[in-house]
Amino acid sequence: MQAIRVENLSKTFRVKKKEKGMAGSIKAILHPQTEKIQAVNGVSFQVEEGEMLAFIGPNGAGKSTTIKMLTGILYPDGGRVEVLGIDPTKKRKQLAYQIGTVFGQKEQLWTHLTPYDNFRFFGAIYDLSEREAEVRIEELAKRFELGTFIDTPVRNLSLGQRIRCEIVASLIHKPKVLFLDEPTIGLDPVVKENIRSLIMQMNREEHTTIFLTSHDVGDIEKLCRRIIIVNAGQIVLDDSMKKLKEHYLQGKGVEDSAASDVSLEDIIMDVYKAEGRTAAV
Repeated sequence: MQAIRVENLSKTFRVKKKEKGMAGSIKAILHPQTEKIQAVNGVSFQVEEGEMLAFIGPNGAGKSTTIKMLTGILYPDGGRVEVLGIDPTKKRKQLAYQIGTVFGQKEQLWTHLTPYDNFRFFGAIYDLSEREAEVRIEELAKRFELGTFIDTPVRNLSLGQRIRCEIVASLIHKPKVLFLDEPTIGLDPVVKENIRSLIMQMNREEHTTIFLTSHDVGDIEKLCRRIIIVNAGQIVLDDSMKKLKEHYLQGKGVEDSAASDVSLEDIIMDVYKAEGRTAAV
């Protein structure tokens, strides 16, 4: 069964046109000009229930715009979106009860409150009874090992501890789909590995669909079996990790026995270069 269905999705923005030089700057102030930017251009894909998908691309490729349309934050200019059979543009509130989001660079927790108080707050937002919230907090606190700092104000937590709490807050209401945008950004290697293990455990035990964007190749390779690469608002590759490496090896004329030694980062960079981009992963 499909958790996400996207058909011919498109989104454009109008932005101020940049002018060069002093005269251009004055002209831009007195007579501002705009230009149309095609952020997403005819994107189509499906994600099955329980799947862990990596949705990646260079900066400006359209990843964040796509996620915002999937979650109902932005309305598409064209195409169709369904998440768990719900149209985000028409029933955003209904969808919010079924999905969770974690943005590595944006906090959703109240920093002056403790993680426990934050979790109770989110439980109330999602209409959980006090008993349901307590049971869920206890379950997630144990799984994510929050016991030593669950009553410490969020502002006093390390980045790794905060990210764990951000993930727990997004899981309080048992979402069926979890959107993760750079969940391990800025973390040290040991903490990153712990976060990845916890995400994999959650996916395995609760069958949660994971939609991941990341510039960290370790996140992509260790969490996801399928990868979609976008560039300039379009999908340039949609394949399994295994086939991606096999195709890469065949293109390079390398024997299959070397497959396990191939760097995923090299493969992704080759895809970018083939599309005329050299941006870092």
